[in-house]
Amino acid sequence: MDLLSNDRAALRHKLIQARLNLPDRLSLAEQLQSVLRVWLVRRPELTIGAYWPIKGEFDPLPALYRWSEAQDADRPSRKIGLPVVDKTHGTLTFHVWYPGCPMEEDAYGIPKPKDTEVFEPQLLLVPCVGYGPQGLRLGYGGGFMDRTLAGLKPRPATAGLGYAHGFLPLLKAEAHDVPLDAMITEEGVVWDVNG
Repeated sequence: MDLLSNDRAALRHKLIQARLNLPDRLSLAEQLQSVLRVWLVRRPELTIGAYWPIKGEFDPLPALYRWSEAQDADRPSRKIGLPVVDKTHGTLTFHVWYPGCPMEEDAYGIPKPKDTEVFEPQLLLVPCVGYGPQGLRLGYGGGFMDRTLAGLKPRPATAGLGYAHGFLPLLKAEAHDVPLDAMITEEGVVWDVNG
């Protein structure tokens, strides 16, 4: 892969294909589940926004469900949310998700919770097609996550999730990019500004 190129459309295509073709993707996903579960143990947040995995993305929902089940008197009411697209504003809102909750497809064919409570997450787990230094994330190019983060007050903590194959050491920031606070891969926590 030409890592010198900053042609984001070409990089996305190459990285998605490489992710889909990872010969050991299931094993890598198990490793990433373990890394994420350990990382979540020390997190203070009670509400986490995540995503429904598409195009070979890592699925964070099993680790999040275990996190939500670990409630006690000190950490009541843990909530997991999945994004729902607001096409008018090009942003995302987060609706409560739990295993077995009613789901429907959004305008892009991605499952979303149907008629569940809306909330603002304290932590967002963000899918990464690729990632670079200093918190840079390469997403799908729609800008939904960057616009959402720019509009949330207070801004939630953010952690990118992806496979280590997606590291782009020469990725350059664009004006609208909102850097991530942490990046987590199957190899561990790549960076974490809070730890």
